[in-house]
Amino acid sequence: MSIDISRLLRPRSIAVVGVSERPGSPGANILGSLANYDYAGATHLVSRGRTEVLGRPCYPTIEEMPEGLDLAVLCLPRAGTVEALAACARRRVGAAIVFASGFAEQDAAGRAEQDELRRIAITHDIALLGPNCLGIQNPGDGISLGLGLAPRLTGELAKAKPMVAIVSQSGGMGVALGSALRLRGFAATYIVSTGNEAALGLEEVIADAIDEPEVKIVALLAEQFRKPQRFLELARRARGVGKPIVLMHPGASVKAREAAASHTGALAGNHAMMRALVQHEAVLLVESFDEWVDVTTLLCHYPTPPKGGLGVITNSGAFRGIAFDLCDELGIALPPLSPTTQTALRRVLPPFAHPTNPLDVTAQTAFQQDIVGLGVKPLIDDPAIGSLVVAMVGAAGPMPLENARHAIAPIRAAGKPAIYAIFAAGSTLPPELEPMLRAADIPFQRSPEAAVRAMARLTAYGQALSTAERRVREAPDAPPLPAGGRLIEYRGKEWLAAAGIPTPAGALARDLAEARRVAGQIGYPLVLKAQAANLSHKSEAQGIVLNIGDDAALAAGWKRLHTNLARTAPDLALDGVLVERMAGHGVEMAVGARRDQQWGSALMVGLGGIWIETLNDVRLMPADLDEVAIVAEIGKLRGAKLLRGARGAEPADIPALAQAVARIGALIRATPAVQEIDVNPLLVYGVGRGVLALDALIVTA
Repeated sequence: MSIDISRLLRPRSIAVVGVSERPGSPGANILGSLANYDYAGATHLVSRGRTEVLGRPCYPTIEEMPEGLDLAVLCLPRAGTVEALAACARRRVGAAIVFASGFAEQDAAGRAEQDELRRIAITHDIALLGPNCLGIQNPGDGISLGLGLAPRLTGELAKAKPMVAIVSQSGGMGVALGSALRLRGFAATYIVSTGNEAALGLEEVIADAIDEPEVKIVALLAEQFRKPQRFLELARRARGVGKPIVLMHPGASVKAREAAASHTGALAGNHAMMRALVQHEAVLLVESFDEWVDVTTLLCHYPTPPKGGLGVITNSGAFRGIAFDLCDELGIALPPLSPTTQTALRRVLPPFAHPTNPLDVTAQTAFQQDIVGLGVKPLIDDPAIGSLVVAMVGAAGPMPLENARHAIAPIRAAGKPAIYAIFAAGSTLPPELEPMLRAADIPFQRSPEAAVRAMARLTAYGQALSTAERRVREAPDAPPLPAGGRLIEYRGKEWLAAAGIPTPAGALARDLAEARRVAGQIGYPLVLKAQAANLSHKSEAQGIVLNIGDDAALAAGWKRLHTNLARTAPDLALDGVLVERMAGHGVEMAVGARRDQQWGSALMVGLGGIWIETLNDVRLMPADLDEVAIVAEIGKLRGAKLLRGARGAEPADIPALAQAVARIGALIRATPAVQEIDVNPLLVYGVGRGVLALDALIVTA
């Protein structure tokens, strides 16, 4: 669908349908809001029961209003909405807003009516917003079309700098963000509430924001992406023109919409997959409304993200410890200071202060009011420090103001992102403090913890920008896929081996004589593994026999395996028994890929064996990531120390692991019929000795 939404966002003529002069009614509020915003376009009123409203003439029906108006605002209940939109289509209206609720979010009848709204809009090229939305605000063009009365902006609020396009499926949250930004000196270029998205969605508004010169940042609240692939494409476009997208997306606890047939499917649910893919497109994904506000405000101050780690300066030894914990949780580096910086700090700090990062200038701030500024300058000038959080604790008398006053000059001179934060348990601060910092273009926070979190997001954004292009662009190829819906282990391994992923030597045997022939070819020790289409957990069915060392043990193991299966799975139809060479010791990993019908394909890597279920220590990533980026993702696992050689163990062959992950990514990209690939465990040997896929599950459409 390609519809010009400029007639929705910047209408030159507006019809208010269902207008009323009753104070507080939607129609009356819209007229008042347009007046308060000094809307200069033509406004037409439609009312069945009145010839005029607030002294202005009304048309009795939509059919009698002028043709070709840009926008119709339908202040109607659900019952009259479909008919009204059809009438708007006959009058060649370019756009429409439907506030009414009770459509797809309520019942099947509402869903049917919403579908009809969509049909009318698409058929007649109407930019339809809603239903169940709160409309739009576009102060620059004098537009405020919502259910509430928008007040006239005066004083400092009117001077706020428009920089942010706010696009939200929740109208209330979008308006709240707009208000929070304005209090901090910034404003929304427009706020759009998309509601149920019968026709237009988040994606169409984001596309407009990317092309709008006044928009520098896109702040987005999405409860559901209806066009995920389109959003990922727009995220790439936004990244290309230097416009960050700040996304809040609730729903991490919602169960996956489809049942998963493998560990990969279970762990790469829709929300988890969304997180991985959007973050690799350098979208700033935040965890709370407060973070949404803080990060968006920080970007208004510093649209260019920092290069380097975070520096923290505080007057609290306790917060120094908190900063270590926070940065570890958030994955942001606190770089050690250079010898030059340490020497410079020793010259200006009392002897009992230690020149480290985070830097505690101690309670000396109460007696030496310039000490914060003296500490800030060497710290922020250190080449390893890309950004700074000044985290002050306690506030009494003139101390907060004077501490901040001395810190401003070195922060401004460095030109690096910085936040000045004071934790004072709600106490009253000097009224000059925040205006002084705002005049210096330094953001102010009442929570040092929130300041660190916001700066961590900005730092991660900078890191994501530098790695977002690490993708494999060439089209992958893959060996032919065997027929069937779920490939039994031995067939799945044959396919993986053909793609260059090492598997143990072995073959399928249907009787003991065949097993002995295989043993003669590959040698002992061996493992026997039952193979059947409906046997997912061989160990639970006692369908595995390990450590078979000679011919006699092979015969005994063959008998024991079949006796076990006769007891635990008497109706099982075996394809045969996989006879494989027993693998040596290594680090057990799990590697997989999953195809999501909406988001596309993603890779997963994590600790294997039973640990994947118990620890959930996995990394999700796009299926076209290159091996360098895959190595970086592996390094972010909590269990990465096992691969690096914990407790004196030999370091594992991480490049070979990354190569296997990349090949699995190529397989799912090149084979549309494959829905899931699950290799668990993938045994990783010491440096230079490669990997070995010990078990595999391939699920096809």
